[in-house]
Amino acid sequence: MPVQLLCSLFLTFAAVTANDKYEVVIGLEVHAQLLTKSKLFCGDPAAFSTEPNTHISPITLAHPGTLPRMNRKAIEYAVTLGLALQCDIEQENYFARKNYFYPDLPKGYQVSQHTTPICKNGFVKIRTGDTERNIRLNRIHIEEDAGKSLHDVDEHYTAIDLNRAGVPLLEIVTEPDIHSSDEAFAYITELRRLVSWLGICDGNMEEGSMRCDANISIRPKGDTQLGTRVEVKNLNSIRNVKRAVDLEVERLIGITERGEKIVQETRSYDADNNITFSLRTKEDADDYRYFPEPDLTPFRITDERLEELKNGLPVLPEALKKKYIHALQLPEYDASVICDDKELADYFEATILHCRNYKAVANWLLGPVKSHLNDSHNSFCSFSLPPATLASLVQLVDDGKLSFGMASSKLLPALINQPQKDPAVLAAELNLVMESDSGSIEQWVNEALSKMPDKVAEYKKGKKGLVGLFAGEVKKLSKGKADMQLVNKLLNEKLNTP
Repeated sequence: MPVQLLCSLFLTFAAVTANDKYEVVIGLEVHAQLLTKSKLFCGDPAAFSTEPNTHISPITLAHPGTLPRMNRKAIEYAVTLGLALQCDIEQENYFARKNYFYPDLPKGYQVSQHTTPICKNGFVKIRTGDTERNIRLNRIHIEEDAGKSLHDVDEHYTAIDLNRAGVPLLEIVTEPDIHSSDEAFAYITELRRLVSWLGICDGNMEEGSMRCDANISIRPKGDTQLGTRVEVKNLNSIRNVKRAVDLEVERLIGITERGEKIVQETRSYDADNNITFSLRTKEDADDYRYFPEPDLTPFRITDERLEELKNGLPVLPEALKKKYIHALQLPEYDASVICDDKELADYFEATILHCRNYKAVANWLLGPVKSHLNDSHNSFCSFSLPPATLASLVQLVDDGKLSFGMASSKLLPALINQPQKDPAVLAAELNLVMESDSGSIEQWVNEALSKMPDKVAEYKKGKKGLVGLFAGEVKKLSKGKADMQLVNKLLNEKLNTP
């Protein structure tokens, strides 16, 4: 055996053995940018912009004498997420100053929450393989974002873009409940789905709308005391969370196995080279010198407003999925895919108001409609076809007036270009309606059989699978318009008559 292969096998065995000795403990902090129109404490636009320093004002720039004003919608979004995650809502609340200096933090401090996070406890349900379990939450709190340092714009200087400074964030912090990169992946996936479903964050990690910090430690299996943790900052994709966790676990095990000491530190992840590297030693809460923000009064969420927000919650994905599986008899796969996308679920709900063939509607949405949207780089919210029109199209196929092939390849594109047109009328205009006249169909069947006498003989000798060949020829001769149910009936009669 080659030496290189032998070494590789030994290292793999050593890694597996080391991993079997340790339990991985992970806590995640996710920053979700809220879909408010304005920033947390001023009227500057909170929307993403590619033009640097265009969404700013004296308040964003922290000019002397400027004062913050609370964004009510940000508080409502925070409570909405907390209710969806079964959190305890802190009704008596205030903001605090978190003091640290970054060049892209104009005030020199961040307005956040400390002793009174707006949401406490709660959980996110995840599934890995066949296992479901709850990842406990420690807290959800509101804070303002910092700006962005750009290190690749100028060769000699770091550039600062303050568009993001002051944008409202929710920081969602788990307990150290996650024990693998697969669980971390599942948690971020589920949380991203939920914030998008609730309409409070678009979940676009590439644009920075969601960012994740991972606190990772290891301990010998069976121990209950947490090990020294490292934090990997600003992971900007679900895949990168998984890769960074795997890297850090491997690094921490290696340090421990060599008898060295793990240092509590903050690290960054380089996705291009798939490495982590140290940024600084890790601060603790005392380093931030929290104290109540003197320029903002405490705020209270009334019982009445809390009840209104609770009543305004949409049906959540898991509840809707159960409804589709048990009440509508959809396969689990179909129900899961529909419930991954709020826009798709809303369109499905609107369509089945007009058509009770739920499985057929799901097939259309997950098949031809989704293919069209993918090809045109659009989503269901911009789909031009009214749900009632799609329901009529499904019904035409169900009633045998149109073949699925013709409906999906010919009529659907035509309807997308003329969305207000009646599907039955447009199908007739395009000459797509199925031919049900037995005389015409018999003529096509006879022609198909006469073209293949040798195959007819083989069929009569027992090669029954050839019936599909004959049906295909009839379909070709009729240009897809023949009623295939009648075709198969006539073929059976003619081929099986002595």
